[in-house]
Amino acid sequence: MRAKRETAVTDAPTVRHSALHSSLGLVAGKAAQTGAGFAFWIVAAHATSDREVGLTTAAVSAVMICTQLAVLGAGSAVIVAVGRGEPPARVLDAAFAIVGVAGIVLALGYLVLQSAVMPDTGSASVLFWLTFLVAAVTGTLVIVLDQALVALGHGASASLRYALGGTVAFGAAAIVAWQAHGASADVLLACWTLGATVACVVGAVQLRRLVGYRPRPSLRPARGRPLLALGLPHQLLTLSERAPGLVLPLLLAHMVAPEAAAYWYPAWMMAWAAYTAPTLIGIVQFSEGVRDADRLVSTTWASLRWSLAVGGLAAVVLVIFAHPLLSLLGERYAEASSGALRWLAAGLVPYAVLQAYNAVCRARGLYAEAIVVGVTLGVALCASALSAADRGASAMALAWLVVLSIGAAAAGLRLVAVLRHVTQEER
Repeated sequence: MRAKRETAVTDAPTVRHSALHSSLGLVAGKAAQTGAGFAFWIVAAHATSDREVGLTTAAVSAVMICTQLAVLGAGSAVIVAVGRGEPPARVLDAAFAIVGVAGIVLALGYLVLQSAVMPDTGSASVLFWLTFLVAAVTGTLVIVLDQALVALGHGASASLRYALGGTVAFGAAAIVAWQAHGASADVLLACWTLGATVACVVGAVQLRRLVGYRPRPSLRPARGRPLLALGLPHQLLTLSERAPGLVLPLLLAHMVAPEAAAYWYPAWMMAWAAYTAPTLIGIVQFSEGVRDADRLVSTTWASLRWSLAVGGLAAVVLVIFAHPLLSLLGERYAEASSGALRWLAAGLVPYAVLQAYNAVCRARGLYAEAIVVGVTLGVALCASALSAADRGASAMALAWLVVLSIGAAAAGLRLVAVLRHVTQEER
């Protein structure tokens, strides 16, 4: 029975979509999620006070930090393992079990810590604890689902699950806003969590229908250890990429003021809509680099061009329509954050270079180098933004852009050197 199951999942994705199709499908899915997420924050901004919005953004950032920690590189490990020809069912069973347990442990740890250190942030309610736990677990599972479906040739399936999840979250927030003005942060977090749960359920159904996989999570050490050995270096690299954007709203909310986080987060969230293009295309670049190492150079340059084209288009739209878009949240958001959004959108180019560099480092096994670069850059980004916080969101974003550009210039030079070395090896 086990052999039949593993064969079925291995053979299912015979109609494998192209790297470009998977890349654009992932980008479209994230665009749908971001659009619905923006609509969610518009409703939230009109449904309650700036303080509650700031506390909600801090909670969402904390959830996302937990998911990035809890994934333990399992998604990247799935890409590597499946690319090497290992049975997908066995790999996925171990990956989902590991990240499910890790998500619960990390979410509980954060909740206990926050309740002890910052009891005045609304984290003591049962609703907050329950929704935070569910959001952390489902969010972690979705990350693995995304990368598993990329590895199996169905990255474009992200469009449906993110569109449905985002629509549900927006709809729930709209109902709350309609029923009662002045919603608390835990109620808004519950609406956001509902959308994440729907995306996770839809992803599980897609994995079953597209590749015939039925989840049977297993914590057997013989399966888990190899997966963790593969995944942890990738996890450290991913954390170096994502941590600055996730940590900064938390630092602002608890070190400066919740209102500072409320004004920064919409600008960052919309800029991230453009940044997701190089991020997701980089995942596909990494997957293709593992499957076909001989095409790494051509795949890298093609991926970078598409990252700049797709992400650049989104960035231009954000620069032009920054004020009108932020006005949908309220005029105070537009006045405080439109300049920040324009500076952050301009960061698309250096961010795309960094993602191309990181994808090549993943494919070539240059983990230590990329992690050192990422940690150094991440600390510099947060420090520079916090140092400018007293001058407003625009000054923070400008400081962020300057530091990001310097880091990308150094990474870009290193990227060219690595690809030249790869070309020489091929000769």
